[in-house]
Amino acid sequence: MGRLKPASTVALLVAVGVIAALALSFTVEGQTPARPAYRAPRTTDGKPNLNGVYQAITEAYWDIEPHSSAPSPVKELGASFATAGGLGITDGPLPYKPEALAKKKENYANRLKLDPEIKCYLPGTPRGMYIPYPFQIIQTPTYIMIVSSYARAVRTIYMTDHKEAPADSWMGWSNGRWEGETLVIDTTGFNDLSWFDRAGNFHSDQLHVVERITATGADHLLYEATIEDPQTFTRPWKISMPIYRRLEKNAQLLEFNCVPFVEDLIYGNLRKPSSSN
Repeated sequence: MGRLKPASTVALLVAVGVIAALALSFTVEGQTPARPAYRAPRTTDGKPNLNGVYQAITEAYWDIEPHSSAPSPVKELGASFATAGGLGITDGPLPYKPEALAKKKENYANRLKLDPEIKCYLPGTPRGMYIPYPFQIIQTPTYIMIVSSYARAVRTIYMTDHKEAPADSWMGWSNGRWEGETLVIDTTGFNDLSWFDRAGNFHSDQLHVVERITATGADHLLYEATIEDPQTFTRPWKISMPIYRRLEKNAQLLEFNCVPFVEDLIYGNLRKPSSSN
């Protein structure tokens, strides 16, 4: 008969077996070691290179919250302007104050008259990132430009010379910084005229938006934003969505200057009636 192993040796073997079993269970359950995070190509100053033409693929331009499909508010347009259902890009229901929620519902009921997009006004921030038009990121060490094909909307992000907004505006005043692989954009100085979407979600001139843009692959960006507006909402809230690089050959922005298309809508009532001979 073989000699018995010391108790300490048996305990050691049991411990090794338990550790091996746990490691095997992690592998079986698919919990493989995390792959290293994507590291974007670099610009000449060593920062992640985000240059390119991008576009969001989302129904958030209709409504940033989860929503069902709905008929067009203009009967004659039929399905061509019907609302497409969407999963939403918010982190939950928007935390409106009661009086602000009432205004949101009024905005929706009168959206054909009140929505700034219909009159080709600038889209605001963050709406300009998910309206159904491409935009281009142009990056330098001191400035980053986000240029939209829609309405000639341009944002300048000041990377070094940080200042407060000299005046309120549609797109706000943006100061930026890098946190590793992420571009962080802090924007204030808004007027209260832009909306978040076509559903009437709105803000006051107290809006404060902090955006985070991170390259998650060669052709993908993760866009996140924290929205704060103590005059309209009871607490800050967040949105998140992927943004995709346009990969067509010679991808570039084609200008969509919509101002001439809405002049009659805005100013037609001011036109003098034609005199009859």
